Amino acid sequence: MPELAKPVVSALVVSRNAKDELLQCLKSFFASADVPVEAIVVDNNSSDGSPAAVTDEFPQATVLVQSKNLGYGRAANIGLERCQGRFVLLLSPNVRLDPQCVGRLADLLLTRPDAGAAGPRLLLPDGGRDPDARRAFPIPSTLFYQTVGLSRLFPRSSRFGRHNMGHLPESDVHEMDAGTAACLMLRRSALDRVGFFDPRYFMFGEDLDLCYRLKLGGWKMFYVPTASAIHQVRPPSRERQRQISYERHRAMWTYHFKHHSEDVSAFGNGLVWAQIWGRYVAERVRDTVKPDKRATT
Repeated sequence: MPELAKPVVSALVVSRNAKDELLQCLKSFFASADVPVEAIVVDNNSSDGSPAAVTDEFPQATVLVQSKNLGYGRAANIGLERCQGRFVLLLSPNVRLDPQCVGRLADLLLTRPDAGAAGPRLLLPDGGRDPDARRAFPIPSTLFYQTVGLSRLFPRSSRFGRHNMGHLPESDVHEMDAGTAACLMLRRSALDRVGFFDPRYFMFGEDLDLCYRLKLGGWKMFYVPTASAIHQVRPPSRERQRQISYERHRAMWTYHFKHHSEDVSAFGNGLVWAQIWGRYVAERVRDTVKPDKRATT
């Protein structure tokens, strides 16, 4: 038998109890790929039959079943060890890739040897833009602008709206600080130099941390609007939202403490800590008084 071509792109999907979304994600990945590819699925102890469903429908995919929920970073690191592609496409199970998305992201990395990562134009189901698709690194000032609402009032300001880069045209290829692990293509050789995901993060912040380390290593990140995908985010249950909120804010503090605390005074770090966890408390109070959207549907 002829030897199979080594994959150019390895899709890496970390999944937990998302069978239907996962199958649609993989279907769109294989359909949009015009280069040799492989898919690595790391299952975080699902109870919905996801591993068997993937094996049945996509026998060419590799499924790595874990005995417990490891969180995103630890599970992704297990998958990265198995990825053989020159490029690794991080994918969330709830992402649907448009045709040519994989090829266009790979083309950017092929033509820009200084690029460590490339992310697509990521849309939400209502047609709006996923703000995490192109981001600046979070620093205390941008966190403050978000907390007090200045980023929402002036989304196109290079100062107040910088975190989501609203001052740059969405239709142009441009550098960014970070994309999102929901859909981001990475250069494997860059990963090997800076290291995989930091396991201290559980389900948020890993992508920002990795992009920051890539940037420190001299690599550039690019936003590629000609490559597009849909991020089919659904309202979580109240219990799930509580976990998401906690982990998101914990990741904010972990990121700040790891990368910026040494450059800030003890008093300044205390203010950042109070700001992050004050936002968390405010979110919990607000979510307690509003109805559970999923419970009413």
